[in-house]
Amino acid sequence: MSDTTAVEAAIRETLARVADAWHEGDPGRYAALFTEDADYTAFDGTRMAGRQAIADGHRALFAGIMRGSRMTMRPPSIRFVAPDVAVVCALGGIIMRWQRGRAEPSAKRLSAVTFVVVRRGEDWPVAAFQNTRYRPWSRTIMGRLMTRTEGEGA
Repeated sequence: MSDTTAVEAAIRETLARVADAWHEGDPGRYAALFTEDADYTAFDGTRMAGRQAIADGHRALFAGIMRGSRMTMRPPSIRFVAPDVAVVCALGGIIMRWQRGRAEPSAKRLSAVTFVVVRRGEDWPVAAFQNTRYRPWSRTIMGRLMTRTEGEGA
């Protein structure tokens, strides 16, 4: 296994641990996978600065609406911006506890997610996370109408 392959496997392992901690509903374990000074932006724009804020911000969610939910993610792209820093992008989302039979999140819960991970010894904790609901404007009726070229549909 090449060094790059091994490092990418370690990054994927971090993402798997993030998803496992989410499923367990443990805000402390979830937040522990982020750096102490991590930046976290949720799908609604809520920003949490630091590991403690991430834990606090997920405590009520994991005890309430997100209890028993699962985080899923399609295979990510991993791009190294420095030897010890990578940007990871993927589509993913949350499958709610009442959607147990689903393999993919519903369209309304699908998000484009970006992680910035940094090497800390053998580990790759998350230094920044951004979650944006996946709603490609070009696929909406208005988007299709406004991006039509002359001669299309005529």
